[in-house]
Amino acid sequence: MKKALLQLHFAVFLAGFTGVFGKLIIINEVLLTWYRLILSALFLLLIARWRKTEQISLKSMCSIAAVGLLLGIHWLLFYGSIKYATVSVGVVCFALTGFFTAFLEPLLNRNRISIREIGLSSLTVIGLVLIFSFDSKYRFGIILGVISSFFCALFNIYNERLSKRYQTPTITLYQMIGGALGIGLIVPVYQLWIPALDFIPSRQDVLYLLVLSLVCTVFMYYLITNASRKLTAFTVSLSFNLEPVYSIILAILLFNESKEMTIYFYMGVGLILMSLLFQILDLLYFQKKSRV
Repeated sequence: MKKALLQLHFAVFLAGFTGVFGKLIIINEVLLTWYRLILSALFLLLIARWRKTEQISLKSMCSIAAVGLLLGIHWLLFYGSIKYATVSVGVVCFALTGFFTAFLEPLLNRNRISIREIGLSSLTVIGLVLIFSFDSKYRFGIILGVISSFFCALFNIYNERLSKRYQTPTITLYQMIGGALGIGLIVPVYQLWIPALDFIPSRQDVLYLLVLSLVCTVFMYYLITNASRKLTAFTVSLSFNLEPVYSIILAILLFNESKEMTIYFYMGVGLILMSLLFQILDLLYFQKKSRV
Protein backbone atom coordinates (compact mmCIF):
# COMPACT_ATOMS: atom_id res chain seq x y z
CA MET A 1 0.00 0.00 0.00
CA LYS A 2 2.76 2.48 0.94
CA LYS A 3 4.73 1.68 -2.23
CA ALA A 4 1.60 2.22 -4.32
CA LEU A 5 0.99 5.59 -2.66
CA LEU A 6 4.59 6.66 -3.31
CA GLN A 7 4.30 5.66 -6.97
CA LEU A 8 1.00 7.50 -7.27
CA HIS A 9 2.26 10.74 -5.73
CA PHE A 10 5.43 10.77 -7.82
CA ALA A 11 3.16 10.37 -10.85
CA VAL A 12 1.14 13.33 -9.58
CA PHE A 13 4.35 15.38 -9.33
CA LEU A 14 5.16 14.58 -12.97
CA ALA A 15 1.57 15.39 -13.94
CA GLY A 16 2.11 18.87 -12.55
CA PHE A 17 4.31 19.61 -15.56
CA THR A 18 1.72 18.58 -18.18
CA GLY A 19 -0.28 21.79 -17.80
CA VAL A 20 2.88 23.86 -18.19
CA PHE A 21 3.74 22.06 -21.43
CA GLY A 22 0.20 22.79 -22.62
CA LYS A 23 1.02 26.49 -22.34
CA LEU A 24 4.57 26.27 -23.71
CA ILE A 25 3.65 24.25 -26.81
CA ILE A 26 2.32 26.57 -29.52
CA ILE A 27 0.25 24.14 -31.63
CA ASN A 28 -3.45 23.86 -30.79
CA GLU A 29 -4.94 21.41 -28.30
CA VAL A 30 -6.03 18.69 -30.75
CA LEU A 31 -2.64 18.52 -32.47
CA LEU A 32 -0.84 18.65 -29.12
CA THR A 33 -2.92 15.72 -27.87
CA TRP A 34 -2.50 13.76 -31.10
CA TYR A 35 1.28 14.20 -31.27
CA ARG A 36 1.60 13.34 -27.59
CA LEU A 37 -0.30 10.09 -28.10
CA ILE A 38 1.64 9.17 -31.26
CA LEU A 39 5.05 9.83 -29.69
CA SER A 40 4.07 7.97 -26.51
CA ALA A 41 2.91 4.98 -28.57
CA LEU A 42 6.19 4.98 -30.52
CA PHE A 43 8.24 5.08 -27.31
CA LEU A 44 6.23 2.17 -25.93
CA LEU A 45 6.65 0.17 -29.12
CA LEU A 46 10.42 0.65 -28.89
CA ILE A 47 10.36 -0.49 -25.26
CA ALA A 48 8.28 -3.52 -26.26
CA ARG A 49 11.03 -4.61 -28.67
CA TRP A 50 13.45 -5.09 -25.75
CA ARG A 51 10.93 -6.46 -23.29
CA LYS A 52 8.53 -9.31 -23.82
CA THR A 53 4.92 -8.19 -23.70
CA GLU A 54 2.06 -10.50 -22.93
CA GLN A 55 0.03 -11.89 -25.81
CA ILE A 56 -3.61 -10.82 -25.73
CA SER A 57 -6.57 -11.31 -28.04
CA LEU A 58 -7.78 -8.76 -30.59
CA LYS A 59 -10.89 -8.23 -28.47
CA SER A 60 -8.72 -7.36 -25.46
CA MET A 61 -6.64 -4.98 -27.57
CA CYS A 62 -9.79 -3.17 -28.67
CA SER A 63 -11.09 -2.95 -25.09
CA ILE A 64 -7.85 -1.38 -23.89
CA ALA A 65 -7.72 0.92 -26.92
CA ALA A 66 -11.25 2.16 -26.19
CA VAL A 67 -10.15 3.21 -22.70
CA GLY A 68 -7.22 4.96 -24.35
CA LEU A 69 -9.70 7.01 -26.39
CA LEU A 70 -11.26 8.23 -23.13
CA LEU A 71 -7.80 9.36 -22.08
CA GLY A 72 -7.28 11.13 -25.41
CA ILE A 73 -10.58 13.02 -25.08
CA HIS A 74 -9.64 14.01 -21.53
CA TRP A 75 -6.29 15.40 -22.74
CA LEU A 76 -7.92 17.25 -25.63
CA LEU A 77 -10.39 19.02 -23.35
CA PHE A 78 -7.75 19.60 -20.67
CA TYR A 79 -5.39 21.35 -23.07
CA GLY A 80 -8.34 23.24 -24.56
CA SER A 81 -9.12 24.53 -21.08
CA ILE A 82 -5.54 25.75 -20.70
CA LYS A 83 -5.45 27.34 -24.16
CA TYR A 84 -8.75 29.19 -23.64
CA ALA A 85 -8.03 30.13 -20.04
CA THR A 86 -4.83 29.65 -18.02
CA VAL A 87 -2.75 26.79 -16.64
CA SER A 88 -4.18 27.46 -13.18
CA VAL A 89 -7.78 27.31 -14.40
CA GLY A 90 -7.22 24.09 -16.34
CA VAL A 91 -5.53 22.20 -13.51
CA VAL A 92 -7.92 23.38 -10.80
CA CYS A 93 -10.93 22.22 -12.84
CA PHE A 94 -9.18 18.87 -13.10
CA ALA A 95 -9.65 18.48 -9.34
CA LEU A 96 -13.33 17.72 -10.01
CA THR A 97 -12.29 14.23 -11.14
CA GLY A 98 -12.67 12.89 -7.61
CA PHE A 99 -16.21 14.26 -7.37
CA PHE A 100 -17.29 12.62 -10.64
CA THR A 101 -15.59 9.36 -9.63
CA ALA A 102 -17.51 9.25 -6.33
CA PHE A 103 -20.76 9.01 -8.34
CA LEU A 104 -19.63 7.15 -11.47
CA GLU A 105 -17.67 4.34 -9.80
CA PRO A 106 -20.64 2.94 -7.78
CA LEU A 107 -22.88 3.35 -10.84
CA LEU A 108 -20.56 1.53 -13.26
CA ASN A 109 -19.24 -1.06 -10.77
CA ARG A 110 -22.66 -1.59 -9.14
CA ASN A 111 -21.37 -0.74 -5.69
CA ARG A 112 -22.97 1.21 -2.89
CA ILE A 113 -22.43 4.97 -3.03
CA SER A 114 -19.97 6.09 -0.36
CA ILE A 115 -21.23 9.08 1.61
CA ARG A 116 -17.69 9.55 2.91
CA GLU A 117 -16.24 9.86 -0.60
CA ILE A 118 -18.98 12.23 -1.70
CA GLY A 119 -18.38 14.36 1.38
CA LEU A 120 -14.62 14.52 0.77
CA SER A 121 -14.99 15.37 -2.91
CA SER A 122 -17.69 17.95 -2.16
CA LEU A 123 -14.99 20.08 -0.53
CA THR A 124 -13.38 20.21 -3.98
CA VAL A 125 -16.64 21.37 -5.55
CA ILE A 126 -17.05 24.11 -2.94
CA GLY A 127 -13.46 25.16 -3.58
CA LEU A 128 -14.09 25.42 -7.33
CA VAL A 129 -17.30 27.39 -6.81
CA LEU A 130 -15.43 29.74 -4.51
CA ILE A 131 -12.70 30.24 -7.09
CA PHE A 132 -14.84 30.84 -10.16
CA SER A 133 -18.07 32.37 -8.89
CA PHE A 134 -16.25 35.70 -8.63
CA ASP A 135 -14.63 35.64 -12.07
CA SER A 136 -16.38 34.50 -15.25
CA LYS A 137 -13.67 35.74 -17.62
CA TYR A 138 -12.58 32.21 -18.45
CA ARG A 139 -16.03 30.64 -18.61
CA PHE A 140 -15.42 28.59 -21.78
CA GLY A 141 -12.10 27.32 -20.49
CA ILE A 142 -13.77 26.36 -17.23
CA ILE A 143 -16.51 24.41 -19.05
CA LEU A 144 -13.89 22.49 -21.03
CA GLY A 145 -11.98 21.76 -17.81
CA VAL A 146 -15.08 20.41 -16.05
CA ILE A 147 -15.96 18.09 -18.97
CA SER A 148 -12.31 17.01 -19.10
CA SER A 149 -12.44 15.91 -15.46
CA PHE A 150 -15.57 13.85 -16.21
CA PHE A 151 -13.73 11.88 -18.91
CA CYS A 152 -10.73 11.50 -16.62
CA ALA A 153 -12.99 9.93 -13.98
CA LEU A 154 -14.29 7.46 -16.56
CA PHE A 155 -10.74 6.65 -17.60
CA ASN A 156 -9.62 5.99 -14.01
CA ILE A 157 -12.54 3.64 -13.36
CA TYR A 158 -11.99 1.53 -16.48
CA ASN A 159 -8.21 1.68 -16.06
CA GLU A 160 -8.59 0.20 -12.58
CA ARG A 161 -10.42 -2.78 -14.11
CA LEU A 162 -7.77 -3.27 -16.79
CA SER A 163 -4.92 -3.11 -14.25
CA LYS A 164 -6.29 -6.23 -12.56
CA ARG A 165 -6.35 -8.24 -15.81
CA TYR A 166 -3.33 -7.16 -17.86
CA GLN A 167 0.27 -6.13 -17.36
CA THR A 168 1.11 -2.44 -17.11
CA PRO A 169 3.21 -2.16 -20.34
CA THR A 170 0.44 -3.86 -22.31
CA ILE A 171 -2.25 -1.54 -21.00
CA THR A 172 -0.25 1.64 -21.59
CA LEU A 173 0.83 0.62 -25.09
CA TYR A 174 -2.65 -0.16 -26.46
CA GLN A 175 -4.19 2.83 -24.68
CA MET A 176 -1.78 5.18 -26.45
CA ILE A 177 -2.42 3.47 -29.79
CA GLY A 178 -6.19 3.61 -29.29
CA GLY A 179 -6.06 7.23 -28.23
CA ALA A 180 -3.87 8.18 -31.21
CA LEU A 181 -6.22 6.45 -33.67
CA GLY A 182 -9.34 7.99 -32.11
CA ILE A 183 -7.99 11.54 -31.90
CA GLY A 184 -6.59 11.12 -35.42
CA LEU A 185 -10.18 10.81 -36.66
CA ILE A 186 -11.08 14.05 -34.87
CA VAL A 187 -8.18 16.05 -36.32
CA PRO A 188 -9.71 16.64 -39.82
CA VAL A 189 -13.04 17.74 -38.30
CA TYR A 190 -11.23 20.02 -35.87
CA GLN A 191 -9.17 21.42 -38.74
CA LEU A 192 -12.35 22.45 -40.57
CA TRP A 193 -13.79 24.01 -37.43
CA ILE A 194 -10.65 25.79 -36.19
CA PRO A 195 -7.89 25.67 -38.83
CA ALA A 196 -4.45 25.25 -37.26
CA LEU A 197 -1.96 27.95 -38.16
CA ASP A 198 0.97 25.67 -37.31
CA PHE A 199 0.16 22.07 -38.26
CA ILE A 200 3.82 21.03 -38.13
CA PRO A 201 5.40 21.68 -34.71
CA SER A 202 8.49 23.88 -34.44
CA ARG A 203 11.81 22.52 -33.20
CA GLN A 204 11.07 23.87 -29.74
CA ASP A 205 7.62 22.25 -29.73
CA VAL A 206 9.18 18.94 -30.82
CA LEU A 207 11.56 19.07 -27.85
CA TYR A 208 8.72 19.83 -25.44
CA LEU A 209 6.59 17.06 -26.98
CA LEU A 210 9.39 14.51 -26.58
CA VAL A 211 9.80 15.31 -22.86
CA LEU A 212 6.02 15.41 -22.37
CA SER A 213 5.57 12.05 -24.09
CA LEU A 214 8.47 10.10 -22.57
CA VAL A 215 8.60 11.42 -19.00
CA CYS A 216 5.17 12.90 -18.31
CA THR A 217 3.21 10.24 -20.22
CA VAL A 218 4.92 6.87 -20.64
CA PHE A 219 6.67 6.85 -17.27
CA MET A 220 3.86 8.67 -15.45
CA TYR A 221 1.09 6.32 -16.63
CA TYR A 222 3.28 3.33 -15.89
CA LEU A 223 3.36 4.51 -12.27
CA ILE A 224 -0.37 5.22 -12.22
CA THR A 225 -1.32 1.81 -13.61
CA ASN A 226 0.98 0.05 -11.14
CA ALA A 227 -0.53 2.02 -8.25
CA SER A 228 -4.07 1.21 -9.49
CA ARG A 229 -3.44 -2.46 -8.65
CA LYS A 230 -3.49 -1.62 -4.94
CA LEU A 231 -5.58 1.57 -4.78
CA THR A 232 -9.16 2.42 -5.76
CA ALA A 233 -10.09 4.70 -8.65
CA PHE A 234 -11.42 7.23 -6.13
CA THR A 235 -8.07 7.33 -4.31
CA VAL A 236 -6.20 7.81 -7.59
CA SER A 237 -8.57 10.58 -8.69
CA LEU A 238 -8.56 12.47 -5.42
CA SER A 239 -4.80 12.16 -5.00
CA PHE A 240 -4.43 13.93 -8.33
CA ASN A 241 -5.88 17.00 -6.62
CA LEU A 242 -2.25 17.73 -5.75
CA GLU A 243 -1.51 18.27 -9.43
CA PRO A 244 -2.92 21.83 -9.38
CA VAL A 245 -0.53 22.75 -6.59
CA TYR A 246 2.55 21.81 -8.62
CA SER A 247 1.15 23.31 -11.82
CA ILE A 248 0.09 26.56 -10.17
CA ILE A 249 3.51 27.04 -8.59
CA LEU A 250 5.16 26.47 -11.98
CA ALA A 251 2.64 28.76 -13.71
CA ILE A 252 3.39 31.52 -11.23
CA LEU A 253 7.13 31.13 -11.76
CA LEU A 254 7.05 30.78 -15.55
CA PHE A 255 4.00 32.76 -16.68
CA ASN A 256 3.41 35.20 -13.81
CA GLU A 257 -0.17 33.97 -13.41
CA SER A 258 -0.29 35.16 -9.80
CA LYS A 259 -1.45 38.60 -11.00
CA GLU A 260 -4.72 36.99 -12.14
CA MET A 261 -5.38 35.16 -8.85
CA THR A 262 -7.65 36.61 -6.16
CA ILE A 263 -7.92 35.75 -2.48
CA TYR A 264 -10.88 33.53 -3.40
CA PHE A 265 -8.63 31.49 -5.67
CA TYR A 266 -6.27 30.69 -2.81
CA MET A 267 -9.18 29.96 -0.45
CA GLY A 268 -10.62 27.54 -3.00
CA VAL A 269 -7.28 25.78 -3.50
CA GLY A 270 -7.05 25.51 0.30
CA LEU A 271 -10.35 23.61 0.40
CA ILE A 272 -9.18 21.30 -2.38
CA LEU A 273 -6.00 20.52 -0.44
CA MET A 274 -8.07 19.93 2.70
CA SER A 275 -10.15 17.32 0.87
CA LEU A 276 -6.95 15.55 -0.16
CA LEU A 277 -5.55 15.61 3.37
CA PHE A 278 -8.73 14.13 4.83
CA GLN A 279 -8.76 11.44 2.14
CA ILE A 280 -5.16 10.41 2.88
CA LEU A 281 -5.87 10.27 6.63
CA ASP A 282 -8.97 8.19 5.92
CA LEU A 283 -7.01 5.79 3.72
CA LEU A 284 -3.98 5.38 5.98
CA TYR A 285 -5.62 5.48 9.39
CA PHE A 286 -9.40 5.08 9.56
CA GLN A 287 -9.83 2.40 6.88
CA LYS A 288 -6.76 0.54 8.18
CA LYS A 289 -8.17 0.70 11.71
CA SER A 290 -11.55 -0.60 10.54
CA ARG A 291 -9.87 -3.69 9.06
CA VAL A 292 -8.14 -4.57 12.34
